[in-house]
Amino acid sequence: MNRAETKVATGRKRCRKARRLELLLADFLTSLEQRNLSKHTIAAYHRDVVQFLEFLAEITHNDEPTTEDLKPRVVRRFVSFMTASRFARRSVRRKLASVRAFTRFLTSREYLSADPTAGISAPKVMKRLPVFLSEREMSLLFIVPPEPSITELRDRAVLETLYGTGIRLSELVALRAGDVDHHGATLRVMGKGRKERIVPIGRAAGNAIREYLASREGKPRAFRDPLFEGRKGRAVSARTVQRLVKRRLAEVSEIRRLSPHVLRHTFATHMLNAGADLRAVQELLGHASLSSTQIYTHVTTERLKEVYRKAHPRA
Repeated sequence: MNRAETKVATGRKRCRKARRLELLLADFLTSLEQRNLSKHTIAAYHRDVVQFLEFLAEITHNDEPTTEDLKPRVVRRFVSFMTASRFARRSVRRKLASVRAFTRFLTSREYLSADPTAGISAPKVMKRLPVFLSEREMSLLFIVPPEPSITELRDRAVLETLYGTGIRLSELVALRAGDVDHHGATLRVMGKGRKERIVPIGRAAGNAIREYLASREGKPRAFRDPLFEGRKGRAVSARTVQRLVKRRLAEVSEIRRLSPHVLRHTFATHMLNAGADLRAVQELLGHASLSSTQIYTHVTTERLKEVYRKAHPRA
């Protein structure tokens, strides 16, 4: 028997041996950490797979399910269970994707001879158009009192940065003083998967950051110090930024979704409305795939239709 045949035979033998899925889940999570995924993403995978394993234990009457319990019919029953339980379609798709990632990991490590999720599709969902603010609403967002406090200057700088760069909330709170290049008017951002990108800072955002930093002149700033400070010199928390954005958006707009991501949507939509290239916007947003950015083209198309209907005499 040659080396290739020996490897195949060993793999088959390995697949035939039942392995506890709870133990293999730990290996799966370790593999996700090695891919530099965020803690939030890994935690989401963990929750989804644990829910599936609990379902598997219940229907197989096995408190410690193994690889032998992983069958396509079980995965189908899990999808049917979630659908019958009225889980949102997006949740069903995400949970199935998590289970699929887990079973593919097991298959690649030869704990399974075949992926039990192969050929199992999730329910389709309609893509929701992103919510965004108008340029007039955005101009109202940045008004500050005549003699603003340090906190008010920080809040304006946070809002200007979110809108002026389109970065994510997680990316904003992770910014350090050394990530700003004031001379080059750029910002170094650590995105998903620990991928670093450089984004330009607009004049308004740059000025707001400089004013805020000038108000902190009494405090020494090291390269690794937080760019936006919260309590006790720590980085401003995501929750603080969420509350700030929710309060300020409610003051200038009647939209229902009041989150920092709305400012990211607004950034992308305004860029495309002004004629920016789609791939350039993709790079600025840090999207791995162009398909993630293309949803904004639907927004701009709807705007063009509205302009056409109002302007054309035979529309």
